[in-house]
Amino acid sequence: MAIDAKILREVIADQARDHQLPADYINRDQEPLLDDLAQNKEIVVITGVRRCGKSVLMQQLRRKHSDSDYYLNFEDERLVNFTLEDFQTLFTTLIELFGEQKHFYFDEIQNIPGWEMFVRRLYNAGNKIFITGSNANLFSEELGTRLTGRYIPIEIYPLSFRECVRHQLPEALPAKAFSTVMTGKLQGLFQDYLNSGGIPEYTTHRRDDYLQALYNSILYKDIVARYKITNDTALKKLVFFLASNCSKETSFNALKKAIDIKSTSTVSAYCSYLETSYLCFFVNRYSESTKKQLQSPKKTYFIDHAIARTLGFRFSDDMGRILENIVFIELKRRHQEIFYYQEKKECDFIVRDNNRTMAAIQVCQQPSNPDTKKREIAGLLEALKHFSLNTGYILTEHEEITETHTLDEQTYTVQIIPIWKWLLNVT
Repeated sequence: MAIDAKILREVIADQARDHQLPADYINRDQEPLLDDLAQNKEIVVITGVRRCGKSVLMQQLRRKHSDSDYYLNFEDERLVNFTLEDFQTLFTTLIELFGEQKHFYFDEIQNIPGWEMFVRRLYNAGNKIFITGSNANLFSEELGTRLTGRYIPIEIYPLSFRECVRHQLPEALPAKAFSTVMTGKLQGLFQDYLNSGGIPEYTTHRRDDYLQALYNSILYKDIVARYKITNDTALKKLVFFLASNCSKETSFNALKKAIDIKSTSTVSAYCSYLETSYLCFFVNRYSESTKKQLQSPKKTYFIDHAIARTLGFRFSDDMGRILENIVFIELKRRHQEIFYYQEKKECDFIVRDNNRTMAAIQVCQQPSNPDTKKREIAGLLEALKHFSLNTGYILTEHEEITETHTLDEQTYTVQIIPIWKWLLNVT
């Protein structure tokens, strides 16, 4: 049954009134890029986990354009029966209400099967379109099928430490060195970031039930409903296990036994769904062989360390794992390919770009313990030798020093840096 045009007008009017920028809006790093992309003809596709700030970022973008009325958020429950055929009614209604405009803004449009055909029609007519979605498969499925070469993807993550500092202590970012007072303030902000994570609403109100509700929304709207999963109990067991073992190695076979599922292919599919919904990510062990990469155990990291803490068991007791998760998500923000390295020793992160290894990174809360420091440096040196790198990094909670170490008559530089400085690009 076609959507009632009266209801559609009410939804448009309500959303126009309700979707304003929050009073404590934090400017995002992607804003300058989006301003530039607004001048191009390509469709701009903004994706990321739910509640990470995509919609608010779109509202900020709308404020900069005079023709900003063509907006609709498809998460509204009154649009639950909206179908591909209703897009024409939407188009007509927007023109009726606001006259002809050339900019379109659609939130969570992936909820409507076939949406890409309507968007392509708008694009072919010379319109500029901005869309958001909470599923990474927008790229490989709908967009790749109908809109190849016509869109530019932008991934949004929860608030970075740098964005929080720019909002609360903007005078710190231009500095190349910090006074004692500034260092103390930045360390205090980082401790706050450790507690709050980067989900904007949670950083304000700190209610764990909010994160639980967010998780339920991701689980049921982006995974169970989209992929028609009937065994949600097994899926929830999987998330609990992964959150409880965040940053640790695991395999699909081990996960199958842990959550009592008979098929490794089912476990693999569930993990893929979790990743495309941006809830968590799986990192391969580095190997020159793609087959070995796929067969090796994987490490799991969550989109936000506060979410992992809420969902898992005793994850918050291990500060080292929290710091490692923070570093991983920052590397994702920087659009780099990430592996872990393990031969005789282990290195937490191998960062690659265009088939070149750019960095080897260890994460350790307190490397002052001699045995811990020896282990971390040994793994780092082995990785540096393997990838022919001269300098490696150990990211810590507080310590800072540059050292030289020798392995097989080759000297390497090891920079031990507080994570908060690394997150601010001050090294």
